[in-house]
Amino acid sequence: MNGKVALVTGGGRGIGAATALRLARDGFDVAVTYVRDKDAAQEVVRGIEAAGRRGVAVRADSADAAEAAGAVRTTADRLGGLDVLVNNVGVGVLGPLDGLTLADVDRVLAVNVRGVFLASQAAAGVLGEGGRIVTIGTCMTQRVPGPGGTLYAMSKAALTGLTKALARELGGRGITANIVHPGPIDTDMNPAGGPFAAGQAQMTALGRFGTADEVARTVAHLAGPGGSYVTGAEFAVDGGHAA
Repeated sequence: MNGKVALVTGGGRGIGAATALRLARDGFDVAVTYVRDKDAAQEVVRGIEAAGRRGVAVRADSADAAEAAGAVRTTADRLGGLDVLVNNVGVGVLGPLDGLTLADVDRVLAVNVRGVFLASQAAAGVLGEGGRIVTIGTCMTQRVPGPGGTLYAMSKAALTGLTKALARELGGRGITANIVHPGPIDTDMNPAGGPFAAGQAQMTALGRFGTADEVARTVAHLAGPGGSYVTGAEFAVDGGHAA
């Protein structure tokens, strides 16, 4: 993959950071986006550079239509093109249905749906033969184990339809599109030692949280040679959450 370029949105921490570092180890030059935590994004860039690749941190709020698409153009300009887009950025608002506000709905849909669509649309104008779009969904699109996840599950379920449509839209150009559904993953947003972690772990067949790198391995497979004939597909990296 030497010489290939990837953009990982929300790549400053968690699954995004693990994916960016994994792609760098596989030979990609990698750009990551961030909104507030520039230091964390720069730390990921240093890790990319330690792997011998070029790294770039791009400030872009996916809730802003211009910035969501602009991150793709900035990556292509600064790194000389784009071969892989990883739509990792996302926000979650969990809570009772009657407690969700219009502002909650607008924010979640702006980031999780519109931002992903606009980044993918912009990438489609840059990607060439063999290009890849990999989107991060959630296990809650396949199984919602309890109340409180209506808005988040709805927003992420939209990405499955987007992925399948992109596969058809772009397949004639040799570009693939796939979606990865993580289960409970140990990150700073949902730590394996958190107050609700035990219950989440019990919902999986393996009885444990996954790691960000376990998700990153699947993303890297889809971004690499192994993913050349895989498109329009869903991949559960959830420890059997949906089993």
